Amino acid sequence: MRSIAFADFLIGLGVLFVIEGILFAASPTWMRRAMKSALATPDHILRAVGIGSAVAGLILIWVIRRPI
Repeated sequence: MRSIAFADFLIGLGVLFVIEGILFAASPTWMRRAMKSALATPDHILRAVGIGSAVAGLILIWVIRRPI
């Protein structure tokens, strides 16, 4: 039996794939440029953006899931 947290994780992963798929389907040229830009960006900048995104995501989940 799956836990609610694991089901939420799988739903979030599915939403991520849907959004990514839509972006690639709608504008492959823009996505290609974005990937080239990411390749040219220094590691410390990518790391900072990644940590900031992870923290923002955790805060969003906490705000949505906290008991009222």
